[in-house]
Amino acid sequence: MRAPKPSWLKVKAPSGENYTRIKDLLGELKLATVCQEAKCPNMGECWSGGTATFMLMGEVCTRGCRFCNVKTGNPKGAIDPFEPEKVAYSISQMDLKYVVITSVDRDDLEDQGSSHFARTVSTIKKLQPDLIVEILTPDFRGNKELIQQLADSEPDVFAQNIETVRRLTSSVRDPRAGYDQTMGVLKTVKDHKPNMYTKSSLMLGLGETDNEIMETLRDLRTVGCDVITFGQYLQPTERHLKVIEFITPEKFKYWQDVAEGMGFLYVASGPLVRSSYRAGEFFLEGVIRKNKKENQENLKLEKSI
Repeated sequence: MRAPKPSWLKVKAPSGENYTRIKDLLGELKLATVCQEAKCPNMGECWSGGTATFMLMGEVCTRGCRFCNVKTGNPKGAIDPFEPEKVAYSISQMDLKYVVITSVDRDDLEDQGSSHFARTVSTIKKLQPDLIVEILTPDFRGNKELIQQLADSEPDVFAQNIETVRRLTSSVRDPRAGYDQTMGVLKTVKDHKPNMYTKSSLMLGLGETDNEIMETLRDLRTVGCDVITFGQYLQPTERHLKVIEFITPEKFKYWQDVAEGMGFLYVASGPLVRSSYRAGEFFLEGVIRKNKKENQENLKLEKSI
């Protein structure tokens, strides 16, 4: 039996003109979003604000993490070769300012879906050069070539979620995932593209200690991670991991202050925050657009000399 939620975890049902428009369009185009698959509590807020998260390569994941509500199975190599174009076109019709592209894990594919993911990002960028694109990726079993191939598609933000502290990783995540493997993904991106923003996310309420959270934050800063989000773990169904503790809003504020003091570029921390939370995207959008403008001005200056 699932524990009753405290008052601070209750949210209004999603609504609004932009929310309804995006929901209807997604239905017409038969596209999957993580917002819907994961039953995200911020779906209405994000869609109304012009942000959405799209999931590539189907709705069946080859991994079986014990916190995740996405279906698990073996897609047996099935993939839609036209998905990059479909997703790019669909996004262009939605009047979005910031888009997050993620995917299920596809261990059944030879390159684990890296080239398909990269082609999607490149196609979106070609169609809408000014759109901010964040990607939340699989770990590709730590394969540097596959990670670099995806980074070369030039997303604005490259995210790979650590999910939990080192001690709990084996009981929370699929055995093929790993704490050091995720840290390695983030390091590979920074080594390959030093100016690319990297991002990760921690779920709280699974039994982690303060010292373990601090260790994780230090490890993330060591590999150059720029952005961190903290959110409350919520048990999707009876078969998933139980919530050990409901973290108070005050404690989330504490972790925000700690992480900011450690030098993270941006921290989003709160009971309902998820890895693609809109508040962080608004901040990142401003930073990215400012840097793009400065780079364009510097390029013009170099040409004029």
